[in-house]
Amino acid sequence: MMIKKIKGILSRTFTSELQRLRKLDYITLYLFYRFIKPVKENQILMLSESRGELSGNLKYIDEKIDKKKYDVVYSFRKSILNKRTLADKRILCRNLATSKYILVDDFIPTMYPIPLRRESRFIQVWHAMGAFKKVGFSRMGKPGGPSKRSLTHKNYTDAIVSAESIRKDYAEAFGISVDKIHALGIPRTDVFFNPIYKENIRKKLKEKYPEIDGKKVILFAPTFRGNGVKTAHYDYSWLSLKKIQKELGEDYLFIIKMHPFIKNTFQETADPSFFIDLSNEREINDLLFITDILITDYSSVIFEASLLNIKTIFFAPDLKEYISTRDFYYPYEDYTFGPVVENSEALIEAIKKEEIDYKKLQKFKSQFCSSCDGKSAERFVKFFLR
Repeated sequence: MMIKKIKGILSRTFTSELQRLRKLDYITLYLFYRFIKPVKENQILMLSESRGELSGNLKYIDEKIDKKKYDVVYSFRKSILNKRTLADKRILCRNLATSKYILVDDFIPTMYPIPLRRESRFIQVWHAMGAFKKVGFSRMGKPGGPSKRSLTHKNYTDAIVSAESIRKDYAEAFGISVDKIHALGIPRTDVFFNPIYKENIRKKLKEKYPEIDGKKVILFAPTFRGNGVKTAHYDYSWLSLKKIQKELGEDYLFIIKMHPFIKNTFQETADPSFFIDLSNEREINDLLFITDILITDYSSVIFEASLLNIKTIFFAPDLKEYISTRDFYYPYEDYTFGPVVENSEALIEAIKKEEIDYKKLQKFKSQFCSSCDGKSAERFVKFFLR
């Protein structure tokens, strides 16, 4: 126990030094290319360590960029746990050193210790929208929260958010000044305002999963518990799958979409005629187009669901514990435009009633989603690439 405490103290005291030491190979390569290569004013690097391909906010921004004027280069890997080869590191560091614009969409530990050129703009287009569960430096003092000496997030030159009212929350989370936070909207939400896209996705998913047709579709999409990718989990004992299926019957179809970090699975056998596990579908946004009822807890999917006026149930058996260990930017009741339940019985009743507080929903959208209007990607490009 004493050794563990000493390690914890040393880690907190020398956080920034340890971050630099762990990425010394990247720092060395970057400085080499920074010394021999100039910045290309028209080069944009799109970088993700949680996506294996162009998707999410980066995809919708990419579609609006004038490729005759700008040269876009890409660097993607599915997980921060995947190792890069030396050749890959060289390519990445050369692109980092020569790009005027560096766009990222998630936590990206490779970047934080690197001494970026003053000419570079390091822009965080965070994958989640709204301000719900606390992240980054908003978690200081909480279990799994960062040290104040951490370099994480602090070198963003800019970040985007979904509403003017939450700029201060992201400034706190990233440890940067509020003037660097821009309420331009979230590019990937543009599709919610595109009826043709909606219909095409519905058609595509129904062809891929024909069992959806004619059913009331429930989407179960909770967030993970734990402090990150290595400790992420979910307590499936909270749900009784047999009871849910028995009570709801054949009129419903229950889609399971777990957070990508979660690796543990249900111990209870799920009947595939009623439960479909679509956790491997990368874009939860697309699943919302076929969703009648959303069940979640502390996931930012509630913001996207609100744009589609989806009936939402907040399944939160561990609410008190979650508040004490993670907490939210605003009181939990500010987010709940649907019923809050704590067990399978209450969940089943809420599904049958399908309640939604439309007055509260409108207030919620005004507070957290006011900059999302179908033109966020276009606004981003005009703001940064004018």
